Amino acid sequence: MTGIISSNPARTSGLIKAASSGGSAWTLIKTLTASGDSTLSFVDGSADVILDSTYPIYVFQFISIHQSAEVAFNFNLSIDGGSNYNVAKTTTVMEQYQIEAGGTAWHSYATTRDLAQGTGGQRLSDQIGTDNDETASGDLWLFNPSSTTFVKNFVARSETHRSYAWQLHIGGYGNTTSAVDSVQFSMASGTIDAGKIKLFGIGDS
Repeated sequence: MTGIISSNPARTSGLIKAASSGGSAWTLIKTLTASGDSTLSFVDGSADVILDSTYPIYVFQFISIHQSAEVAFNFNLSIDGGSNYNVAKTTTVMEQYQIEAGGTAWHSYATTRDLAQGTGGQRLSDQIGTDNDETASGDLWLFNPSSTTFVKNFVARSETHRSYAWQLHIGGYGNTTSAVDSVQFSMASGTIDAGKIKLFGIGDS
């Protein structure tokens, strides 16, 4: 990547990445580090988190997520400052994998991993193994969450290591015209034992 990195004068933390030839700037808003947490939440207006009309696009990057149980990594949305994470979501999920020994590979529409107006968490990864070197990493893009006119589109992708390389590609929307002001991450069960989640805002060109 090229461009100038400068401090973010509007917040006590974060960097602004200036594009080298036009385009939009990325602002690092907040980093959360897991240490045996049941959830990691980004709530607008809390602990220097911005999740409002300041940016039209927000990106969450989850890095080396490791957990206490062999389960999937999920996210959910809130419209009431994190009191409830239960926004109805419709999603579609594609998956592909290759085992370490080679031979067996797969690419398909994952009918059991998507939601049809489901209010529970949407999985972001396949089940992550519990070996010390097994993790999941990826990103979640949330578009125009502060809109009170449109539903809330999002796309995500992840790479999971559990004796194979397993990718998920997720697309969908939160079916609400209320502003989404909080995003929560969790395991399907157990705790997030290690890893980081970074929240970026992307400004207009």
